[in-house]
Amino acid sequence: MRKFKIVTALFLCVSILCVFCSCQTPAGRTAGQVVDDGTITTKVKGKIFNDDLVSGFTISVKTFEGEVTLTGAVDSEKARERAGQLASNTVGVRKVHNLIKIKQ
Repeated sequence: MRKFKIVTALFLCVSILCVFCSCQTPAGRTAGQVVDDGTITTKVKGKIFNDDLVSGFTISVKTFEGEVTLTGAVDSEKARERAGQLASNTVGVRKVHNLIKIKQ
């Protein structure tokens, strides 16, 4: 009976470990990594929205593994650079891909 309890407890522990290890997205990322990217995106969008120079322009922010990609259009090179600065000065951002276009 004692061996049965030990085997059952061991099986339960291994099963729980397998469940936690398999909690990943199709890209092989954990839920925590996805949440971190979502937090970075929200912070960058907030900074852009609250900045007088770039607020009001259509700028899209996407984050994957700490790398932020900015797309959209602004009126000047100064606004484009400012958006990139805001993103790169955000905690958790490893790299910024600034693909913002300047309106003609």
